[in-house]
Amino acid sequence: MNEFWNEIDDPTPRGIAAAIARRVTSGELVPGDRLPTVRELGTLLGVSPATVSHAWQALNQAGLIESRGRAGSFVRQHPQTWLPPRMLGLVGGGELPDDASHLDLSHGTPDPLLLPALGPALSRVSLRAETSSYHELPVVPELGRILDESWPYRAESLTVVDGAQDAVSRSLESVVRFGDRVVLESPGFPAFFDLVSALGASVVPVSVDEFGIVPSSLAAALRQGPSALVLQPRAQNPTGASMTAERAQELARVIRSSRNGSSLIVVEDDHSGQISTAAPVSLGRWIPDQVLHVRSFSKSHGPDLRIAALGGPAALIDKIVSRRMLGPGWTSRMVQRILADLLTDGTALDEVTEARRQYYSRQKALNAELARVGVHASTGIGTTPSTLPDGINIWLPVADERAALVQLAAAGIRVAPGSPFLAGGAVHTDAAVGGVSSVPGVGPGFVRVTAGMVRSNADSVAAAIASAALPGPRAFYTLEA
Repeated sequence: MNEFWNEIDDPTPRGIAAAIARRVTSGELVPGDRLPTVRELGTLLGVSPATVSHAWQALNQAGLIESRGRAGSFVRQHPQTWLPPRMLGLVGGGELPDDASHLDLSHGTPDPLLLPALGPALSRVSLRAETSSYHELPVVPELGRILDESWPYRAESLTVVDGAQDAVSRSLESVVRFGDRVVLESPGFPAFFDLVSALGASVVPVSVDEFGIVPSSLAAALRQGPSALVLQPRAQNPTGASMTAERAQELARVIRSSRNGSSLIVVEDDHSGQISTAAPVSLGRWIPDQVLHVRSFSKSHGPDLRIAALGGPAALIDKIVSRRMLGPGWTSRMVQRILADLLTDGTALDEVTEARRQYYSRQKALNAELARVGVHASTGIGTTPSTLPDGINIWLPVADERAALVQLAAAGIRVAPGSPFLAGGAVHTDAAVGGVSSVPGVGPGFVRVTAGMVRSNADSVAAAIASAALPGPRAFYTLEA
């Protein structure tokens, strides 16, 4: 048996799991490696097979190992090669059991119980997928009027695409060339890092605080002559930061005063607008000719509707619409009519308002319990915000990122690793998936917790997070306790 197994100096479930997780991260254990049986390792460490089994369960639920029945347990391989690198880093391999004692807080998706009911809207909208021409306007008039009236500034042109990521992707494809530089928030949404790499561009990271991008950090980034900036004006993922009008105005001033600022295109991903507690805001109020503003309805009305609005200068919007005509053509007009109905129906409006209230209450409850046990939400630059995180996510510092993931999985809680959200996050070549993948690091780091899915028991969830996040020996907490 490999000498490594003799070097496990903490023969508790947490210690065993953390030691193996470190070896997986470092590459000493690689995908496909067979692990000793629980009886073999228990004998070697002088502990019961049940102790090792508990550690194995934690590693499996964290997505690090897999059981192959009588063949034994192995370091997990990742078959989902179709996922981009950082998105792959967010996907856990093991599944948590579907019962009340287990909680998945890793996905950053809305609570399905808080989405408005689609049935009434479907009964009012024709289910026939009718269109008289392939060349009709891409936005149905009733939805276009609603979007225009609620837009945070007077956009020259509006269109509809297939979700926020589609909008951001098409926006960057229209303005970014191979070799360009693109400014991205760090921490920021992992898919944006993947997208910039796929375009052959390089990332210029900027810091964020509780009000979004730090103006001095943006000023420094602009000296590198980037062609685009992607920012999240509200409920920033992962920190929950929301810009104020004052911060937006300051960022617009920084862009205007920069030598390279006049050629910069700003892409704003307002992915959580309808459930955000902050007021709508856009740099388009001050620099409308340079802003492409995205408003998604996934968090408020359902991810599977796959619909978002995109507004900005007509020259850029027309370019995007024209390119879409050579692909999907348009976003389903039937889905557009369903969304228009949901945005005007009194009951649906009340349901979204209640969802916003529920998410705020859940954030408040979990943050209060976390603070009570010594864990505080962070912003991208590592300070504790004075305001409650907006939206559905919390960004938390941990003493050891990989160990925290493993211990929380053992407690029946899955959270997202922080590394994929960071510009310099642990991205490395992984032969098992034929490319690069993000892995959580060993040592100080972060985790993203989807607070919006904590429907109850905020005290128990906070206790489990504290047990996993804080340094020093602590009890191996389980959610059932």
